[in-house]
Amino acid sequence: MEPMSATHIKEQNYGADWGDFVSFTQHMKHKAGNLGVDLFKIYGERYLTSNVQILNNSTGQFEYIGNKYRYFTTAHGLRIMAFGVLFDFTGNSNVSKVIKAASLVKESWFLDAINYPAPIDLFLVIGHNPVRTTASTSTFGIIYKTIRGLRPNIPIQAFGGHTHVRDFAVYDAMSTGLESGRYCETVGWLSMSGINSSTFNGNLKPRGVPNPTQPAFNATATNSTASKNTTSSIVYQRRYLDFNRLTFAYHAVGSQASTFDYHSGERVTDLITSDRRELNLTALYGCAPETYCQYCKPFGADGNIFPLLATALAATVINESRADVPRLIIINTGSVRFDLVKGPFTFDDSFIVSPFADGFQFIPDVPYKFASQVLGILNAGPFQKKRRDLEARDLGFTHLTGEVCPEGIGQHNHKSLKRRAEPLTRGMHRRQTATLTPGYVTKDDFGTDGDDTVHSRIPNYAQPNDLQANASFPTDGSEPATVDLVFLDFIADEYVIPALRSVGATYSMADVSYYLPKNFTTNSYLPAYAKLAWQANVPNCPVGEGVGFS
Repeated sequence: MEPMSATHIKEQNYGADWGDFVSFTQHMKHKAGNLGVDLFKIYGERYLTSNVQILNNSTGQFEYIGNKYRYFTTAHGLRIMAFGVLFDFTGNSNVSKVIKAASLVKESWFLDAINYPAPIDLFLVIGHNPVRTTASTSTFGIIYKTIRGLRPNIPIQAFGGHTHVRDFAVYDAMSTGLESGRYCETVGWLSMSGINSSTFNGNLKPRGVPNPTQPAFNATATNSTASKNTTSSIVYQRRYLDFNRLTFAYHAVGSQASTFDYHSGERVTDLITSDRRELNLTALYGCAPETYCQYCKPFGADGNIFPLLATALAATVINESRADVPRLIIINTGSVRFDLVKGPFTFDDSFIVSPFADGFQFIPDVPYKFASQVLGILNAGPFQKKRRDLEARDLGFTHLTGEVCPEGIGQHNHKSLKRRAEPLTRGMHRRQTATLTPGYVTKDDFGTDGDDTVHSRIPNYAQPNDLQANASFPTDGSEPATVDLVFLDFIADEYVIPALRSVGATYSMADVSYYLPKNFTTNSYLPAYAKLAWQANVPNCPVGEGVGFS
């Protein structure tokens, strides 16, 4: 989750904003205090970068951005050693350095922190890093093995991310990892009890709330490292909360009516609303007539986003000096980052769906016999890694001028919370609803009961590496002799040129130039299309229910 986020204000399951989350954490903080237990909000006020450094221009030396580690004692006496470890990221600039985990665990300061002279009750490992150690990018396994090898009897708790899933992984009888979804869709909740500490002075079994009961063993595997008959005293409970106000209010005692909002939360919501207006993020381009998803429908099916994008590309990616020349336009599906929901399509939606600033390049007058083979070669070839980390050039957007959504369209209404039908309850009970709505259906090492709100499963279909749009082709259905082959600069050198050469063409990057000005990018064509094709019902756009609804 990212601070000061407006999140998914047009989706009912995930429509809270960061101000709502601030109010929620305030409620839970007071609740924890009343129960006599500790509540951790990961990162919180301390920033840990155990393996990330930045160049100090004054000294020419690399320095840690934050603290390498933190040893602290909680309000109720737990003594914790914490590290913050980024996965082995290689896409950083030359003014920053990411120390690989294999090197980190050999550094003297890291080993000294593990063998800290003061007592440690719990190791806490957090960071942008998958908790599932079998994930190709995860380095938590290296960190875990190093700590466990030196301190075999101290529990280890990891909180991770990066793979955009809800997951809970069991490492051993007193070590687990929690990962909490993607893009502010999820608040991860983990409860632990039974940590062996001589200084803990809190309540071991608070009354009136469910207490954790699950030992750390993999309930879904037969060869779990941790046995069901473990002698460890530590027990756990985990929950994945949908990021919406009703969920927050349900778990905040006594807050189901108008008492949910704290002034601190309302101030954050007001700041978000003000900043969105100042950045013109509510500028209205048109009304999306349907909901289009990346994965919930088969490629090419109604409701799949990629046929829409092909149509939009054909209609907007036009070099006016060559508008009558037949063209094939290829983009990688990884340039799309999220779904597009029915309703007002605004400036911020253009970043939600496709935030990257990839320009459109081309090779003119390519024989059709070569150009027509490129898409198939790309889709049969190696996966073109989805860029999950925005580059500096992708953040250089400027304020727009134009129509702003009327008051209430695309805005978060933090006064609209209605009282739930359920009676007031205490504790982290799993929410039940009479009618299941589409959403997360999670299976992790503890089983299938982690989702706080029970949902019907949203299908997940594989999508190809790339998609193609055709434009200005002969109206009689015949094939053109040559075409302008248009593609993204992101895939030009590594994928498109090799594909052409593999079928006998002799092109190189010397033959490539920009088809459109560099400032018309993958972030530009959907807004341009919305202005052309989605003007019905403006400004009163009908709003859909969200992804997965029929």
